[in-house]
Amino acid sequence: MSNETNTDDSLPDEEVGEPRPENGHEPPGDDEPTIDDLGSDVEVNAEVADEVDEDDLLGGLQIDSTAEIEVPDRLVDQVIGQEHARDVVMKAAKQRRHVMMIGSPGTGKSMLAKAMSELLPKEELQDVLVYHNPDDGNNPKVRTVPAGKGEQIVEAHKEEARKRNQMRSFLMWIIIAVVLGYSLIIAGQILLGILAAGVIYLAFRYGSRGGDAMIPNLLVNNADTQTAPFEDATGAHAGALLGDVRHDPFQSGGMETPSHDRVEPGAIHQANKGVLFVDEINTLDIRSQQHLMTAIQEGEFSITGQSERSSGAMVQTEPVPTDFVMVAAGNLDAMENMHPALRSRIKGYGYEVYMDDTIEDTPEMRRKYARFVAQEVAKDGRLPDFTATAIEEVILEARRRAGRKGHLTLELRNLGGLVRVAGDIARGEDAANTTRQHVLQAKGRSRSIEQQLADDYIERRKDYDITVGEGFVTGRVNGLAVMGEDSGIVLPVMAEVTPSQGPGEVIATGQLKEMAEEAVQNVSAIIKKFSDEDISQQDVHIQFVQVGEGGVDGDSASITVATAVISALEGVAVDQNLAMTGSLSVRGDVLPVGGVTHKIEAAAKTGLDRVIIPAANEQDVMIEDEYKEQIEVIPVSHISEVLDVALEGEPEKDGLVDRLKNITGQALNKQSVKGPSSPSPQ
Repeated sequence: MSNETNTDDSLPDEEVGEPRPENGHEPPGDDEPTIDDLGSDVEVNAEVADEVDEDDLLGGLQIDSTAEIEVPDRLVDQVIGQEHARDVVMKAAKQRRHVMMIGSPGTGKSMLAKAMSELLPKEELQDVLVYHNPDDGNNPKVRTVPAGKGEQIVEAHKEEARKRNQMRSFLMWIIIAVVLGYSLIIAGQILLGILAAGVIYLAFRYGSRGGDAMIPNLLVNNADTQTAPFEDATGAHAGALLGDVRHDPFQSGGMETPSHDRVEPGAIHQANKGVLFVDEINTLDIRSQQHLMTAIQEGEFSITGQSERSSGAMVQTEPVPTDFVMVAAGNLDAMENMHPALRSRIKGYGYEVYMDDTIEDTPEMRRKYARFVAQEVAKDGRLPDFTATAIEEVILEARRRAGRKGHLTLELRNLGGLVRVAGDIARGEDAANTTRQHVLQAKGRSRSIEQQLADDYIERRKDYDITVGEGFVTGRVNGLAVMGEDSGIVLPVMAEVTPSQGPGEVIATGQLKEMAEEAVQNVSAIIKKFSDEDISQQDVHIQFVQVGEGGVDGDSASITVATAVISALEGVAVDQNLAMTGSLSVRGDVLPVGGVTHKIEAAAKTGLDRVIIPAANEQDVMIEDEYKEQIEVIPVSHISEVLDVALEGEPEKDGLVDRLKNITGQALNKQSVKGPSSPSPQ
């Protein structure tokens, strides 16, 4: 492989032109932003109050609509949150290091990867040409030249081929005319003359094909590229990722297409001197990951046919440059199916970074969320500008979707969907601006499939009167669960104690998954320690009613199970106008769970009046205003508090609660569980 700027003696420098400035354009001026101007440090370009109220949803922005917010030109300046990831990307871009980003969908992985191509140091881009190899037609030669020269070289070869063809054609017609004249005038054999002319014509046409084969194939053309290339190879098949050679059914008789003309570049070759982005890296097959690893290690990779049955499988070019920066991305499960050697290459020559799901809710960040709304409006190009109150409602929804007090969600793709739906509603009404009312309507229209299923499930249960919303029932408790990530349902749990035919055991049904089964075992430890009765000869049956095909996962039904079983053992009824959620330690402490906001709203939709949640989750509750007056939220720290609220009958209940407190050694108090939350939604 040759890396000289001109290796063909037949092409003087005058034909290919003078070398161009780096990257195909003039160096940046003094006023152009540099890589050190990181997007996270770019302030919102709009009027801000001198004194900012901490509770101001707009963070002190004094605007009437998004029309007053200027959207940055550079993509890196548009990134919201992800300070750590941006710092890593900036360092990686400076040093041309590989990066692997792991995190939830919609947190900005692809946007950061694309922004990285803008941050890469300015380098001289290259065009790649593939030439016919006269010594071995199945091993085409590869040549790299500065960006822009490739087109000139190809045009020069085409012009030379046209001149040769013109001369051949002129000579051919002269010979044909002589042959026809001789056969007609002198020999008098016109038919023989026509046959001879046809043979001459075919001979000249066949011979001209050798000249056409000398025209090189412009494999990679960076003539019009102004920044480092960015290639998204997400989900690419082997040929699209690694390059391919087209099949040619005509492989004999001089009818075949020259092998170098059938060579196609892959994303790894197009990304040379730029960024190759592969999302869901684990979806690439192992063979492709191995070849990708080779391209990263060697900086060059030959192109061959990817189908073993194709004639292109016989063709293999000289190595083609693949000097790219690899940005791999995926969810947490991406690391499980990723080739360990490929991950080692990325980690050994770059960085690994985890993308945050939420960010601290500060006035500065709220201003950037207002700019995010303006960016989505500008990006779509068809949405009416959002009013200040509409922006505030979007920020409130960002708080709610975060699921943590004092945080905003960074799953901005989904939040951008809400912005677009609200804008579409306003546009459908021919409104001048998108208002808060449009955003509220969009919340209803942009519900996820899980939310729609949960609402439909609740309605069906009302039709068949499955949920008991009043009175007291022994051994039955209204539990709470989440479907997907943003919807809740009421999940009844029933318990029954029966004589055993052998050693007593705890039997749970409802397609329980591993974590749920372990939670039931933890609950059984409390029951055995709590009960005065000898349950060694009794079976405790626990049923999760109508859980559906997905089964039960997580431990958030622990207090529900414990309450149902204790109620059945002691014969004390449970309030059916109450729902509950919470994990449980073997000592009876109520631990935090996930999805409390959606669970509370599900209880309110079902018509229940009260709901018990872990005290540690009290700060995470951000229910919609319409539900605040419908339901009472009761935070608890210990199972004794749960029983005190849920069970019927003061004397019986007081005896049970006192007994449980004495056995577990825990005093009834109002202190919440300390430490970070470990959500485990059911």
